[in-house]
Amino acid sequence: MKTISGWGGNPKSVTNLVTADGPAQIAEAVASAPTDRGLIARGLGRSYGDAAQRAGGTTLVVRTGREPTWVDQSKGLLRASASASIGELIRFSDPDGYFIPVTPGTRHVTVGGAIAADIHGKDHHRAGSFGMHIESLRLLLAGGETVEVDRESDRDLFNATVGGMGLTGIILEADIRMIPVPGNRMLVDTFRTADLDVTMTALSASESTHRYSVAWVDLATQGLSMGRGVVTNANHTTSEGSAPLGETEVSVPSMWCFGIVNRPTVAAFNELWFRKAPGQSRRSAQSYDRFFYPLDMVGDWNRFYGRRGFLQYQFVLPFEAEARLPEISELLATSQFPVSFAVLKRFGEENDGFLSFPTPGWTLAVDIPISSSPHDLENLLRSLDEMIVDNGGRIYLAKDSRLRGDLLSAMYPELGSFLEVRERVDPNRRFQSDLSVRLGL
Repeated sequence: MKTISGWGGNPKSVTNLVTADGPAQIAEAVASAPTDRGLIARGLGRSYGDAAQRAGGTTLVVRTGREPTWVDQSKGLLRASASASIGELIRFSDPDGYFIPVTPGTRHVTVGGAIAADIHGKDHHRAGSFGMHIESLRLLLAGGETVEVDRESDRDLFNATVGGMGLTGIILEADIRMIPVPGNRMLVDTFRTADLDVTMTALSASESTHRYSVAWVDLATQGLSMGRGVVTNANHTTSEGSAPLGETEVSVPSMWCFGIVNRPTVAAFNELWFRKAPGQSRRSAQSYDRFFYPLDMVGDWNRFYGRRGFLQYQFVLPFEAEARLPEISELLATSQFPVSFAVLKRFGEENDGFLSFPTPGWTLAVDIPISSSPHDLENLLRSLDEMIVDNGGRIYLAKDSRLRGDLLSAMYPELGSFLEVRERVDPNRRFQSDLSVRLGL
């Protein structure tokens, strides 16, 4: 048994951690998992909360081993194992002029995890979520059989698996539609904004001109400048033989045991980051690392939060409720807790996945250290949960570690359809995670 956690370092679980190489070992691990505690698949451990761990049960690290291959290069159709990372897909497809259609803020996410969480990126207003670019997938079910699933063969199972947090089976492989790009550099426009209203206006205006658009916002500053930000918009551009991805430059030492993220340090960092950005839009060519994955250049950066760890709170509010976003932002800004790495984006078209998170609207993600006052933090977040639900919003399950199950059906109206599929393919709940038990999934 081993103690593990998600990327946020909290909560922790004591679990039977098993590594399986290939479909036969995966099927054996599924068959031998404890019937009362079950099993959940785990990739590279970048889910922030408790979605990829099972206390008292089996946590299966999947290593399917197959290298990416082209199914049809002319159409950008690529076949990848579930254990292949976003970074591996980029390195494979880059020489042929392709890029991953959707990428999160780290390249250290597996294909299986990307499908299970139906990840989104800075281009959701153009590209939607990851599941929209999956042609088909191969899934190991609770009974041990492997099935190929697409929107035609079993639409409900496909929609329950995309965004289904690994609860319908073990994803083994997937066929992904990559996008053609002119080169592996990004042409990036960067500028700062004076307050939240200006930041939102700038993001709205960028949708028609840029594939990628995101804003860092300052929630350590209160008053008229609350929500001031740094907006970065980008499109793909040509390159001059540069490598698509670099390597980690520095790592946070493993003996780091005290958190340095507090209100004074967050305020100082935010001021520096804001002043560093140009007042007027400035254009520059950037690498994939610098634009998409700046935190990947710092290995184990989650250790900055100390032994207690942190949580990432991400929600989406529909556009018709956008007037509540300043109110929620102000509650976070005026709380006693240091709110760091606040990221604001606009979502476009919704996926058909029953538990897929993105829906048209505004999404805000913030990191908050687990403090010495966890009950006060939970009271704050519960009040935000209620406000988000009352305005038609939802919380991202891939990053959640503390949501109450009674709010889930209001956030995810297709929950009933998901549970019907789950009952059909896994009636004995062979697949379980700490998240699924906590939320009653």
